[in-house]
Amino acid sequence: MSSHPGSRARRPEHFHEVLDKLTATERFGIRFVRASFRNASANSALRWGQRFIGATWIRAATDRLIHVEGWERLPPPEPGQGIIWASNHRSFFDMFVANAHLFGRGYHERVLYPVRSEFFYDSPLGFVVNGIMSFWSMYPPIFRDRKRASLNHTAFAELARAAQAGRSVGIHPEGTRNLDSDPYQLLPGQSGVGRLMHLARTPVVPFFINGLGNNPFHQIRSNFDGTGKSIIIVFGAPVEMTDLLRDPPTGKTFRALADRVMQRIAELGEEEREIRAKLEGDSS
Repeated sequence: MSSHPGSRARRPEHFHEVLDKLTATERFGIRFVRASFRNASANSALRWGQRFIGATWIRAATDRLIHVEGWERLPPPEPGQGIIWASNHRSFFDMFVANAHLFGRGYHERVLYPVRSEFFYDSPLGFVVNGIMSFWSMYPPIFRDRKRASLNHTAFAELARAAQAGRSVGIHPEGTRNLDSDPYQLLPGQSGVGRLMHLARTPVVPFFINGLGNNPFHQIRSNFDGTGKSIIIVFGAPVEMTDLLRDPPTGKTFRALADRVMQRIAELGEEEREIRAKLEGDSS
């Protein structure tokens, strides 16, 4: 087995191996979410909540503004097939809105969303908000404290295993929200995301989303009063990366994987730009 620093063997792959580095609140949240996926009845109930409560109201709150392109490029939904959904990151709600519409197309599994540990895993209120927003699918926690950065290797290892086991994962390769005034100027992809792809070896489906705001009340109101900006999602076909998956698990390989996915997201962004220009031209 490789002894390279990128190798899985040298890093804990389970949060139960690093309990001493977690607070009591973090341990509770992690154990609860993991249990909710392992228990068939709990997972089924929460999946039902996502599909029939969460997705329904999200679609209702965006139906006058949403435009989705690229459905024909997506792989058919298959039980037991994990997918990594990868998109640009402009709003807190990008993945939630995209997933709500994917539910309507037959992708019915709960999707894991990595989320910052601060608030969502270090406070009781964050635990409650996780349940309200995602039916406890915002997992695993990502730690921004440099002293605990090694925990993120464990988080990505858990994500990779979940994808291999047939669960889907929603990620933003940029790593953080892009606050640039130009939505088409993307941040560079993060090598940690490339590491996830190399470990998981499951289909990576890119998409570009633009038009969502970060104020949920204003966003919902603008859908119903007609003042909102068009929300456009452009899905792409799974990214071909067989050549890179043959390469050893090094930082160079991980960056190349992240860069390839970001390149495809950027191309979808150019498609979205053209679609938006046409829509706005037709409505003027």
